[in-house]
Amino acid sequence: MSEVLTAPLVVEFPFTRSLSPVQSAFLTGLRERTVLGVRARDGRVVVPPVEYDPVTADELRELVEVAPTGTVTTWAWNPSARRGQPLDTPFAWVLVRLDGADTALLHALDAPGPEAVRTGMRVRIRWAAERTGAITDIACFEPADDAPGQPHARPHDGEFADPVTGITAPARLDYTYAPGRTQSRYIEGLAARKTVGERCPACRKVYVPPRGACPTCGVATGEQVEVGPRGTVTTFCIVNIKARNLDIDVPYVYAHIALDGADLALHARIGDIPYDQVRMGLRVEPVWTQGARYPDHYRPTGEPDADYDSYKELI
Repeated sequence: MSEVLTAPLVVEFPFTRSLSPVQSAFLTGLRERTVLGVRARDGRVVVPPVEYDPVTADELRELVEVAPTGTVTTWAWNPSARRGQPLDTPFAWVLVRLDGADTALLHALDAPGPEAVRTGMRVRIRWAAERTGAITDIACFEPADDAPGQPHARPHDGEFADPVTGITAPARLDYTYAPGRTQSRYIEGLAARKTVGERCPACRKVYVPPRGACPTCGVATGEQVEVGPRGTVTTFCIVNIKARNLDIDVPYVYAHIALDGADLALHARIGDIPYDQVRMGLRVEPVWTQGARYPDHYRPTGEPDADYDSYKELI
């Protein structure tokens, strides 16, 4: 049996959004060590505040201040802290109903172990030393030995100097990808500078990259077929935004390429030609760099452009 291939992959992007008056007041309040909620139509105080009533969908604007102390309503122990989490040591995820609130806030509780955490325990906010107007201004919760506070929530006008009007939240997903037998054969073929697809036994179409099954007929594809290496640009786009992890100057062209003998176009970068001269029907071939496991890009072959009818079904 061939080696099972795996690779660590990361999907990461910054998510930037503007804030409504309610969310702006909430995050600005955290910067000022003030926790705000919003009063719903039935009189309940919702923390974190929402812009619309969860029952009636009415717009909500009546802000109230609640206490920085509260009660744990439920919890789960996190034995191994991960990158980007509130604490770098084991901790508990807790739902805390702050004094004066009727709903619970999710955050981390700094505790020495799961035996030190229980539903109903009293906790208080530990504020971050430097606060910028984000949920991370609450560094975590910590145990408190006080009695439950008064449930009264004080009205607040939501006015602060220099309010926070927008946030940028990084989104990141780390995972390990295992391509499976079919795609592993395809990747191993690329390492040998060959492009290998698979043929459907029913419709006889050749799929590259192979999927293990025909998307049209739904039957397994086992027959391996070497295609290319040359192909035809079926369609393309011009990229004008530079990716942080790619050392490629913009603008550049990313294209769908129908390799000779394949019935499905794959995508790759087009190089060695000005971006504004790339066109549908352009004949291209792969360019390999020393030691690479896959083509770096495709370049023009110098052949006449392919006739449109020869690739129109692959656009």
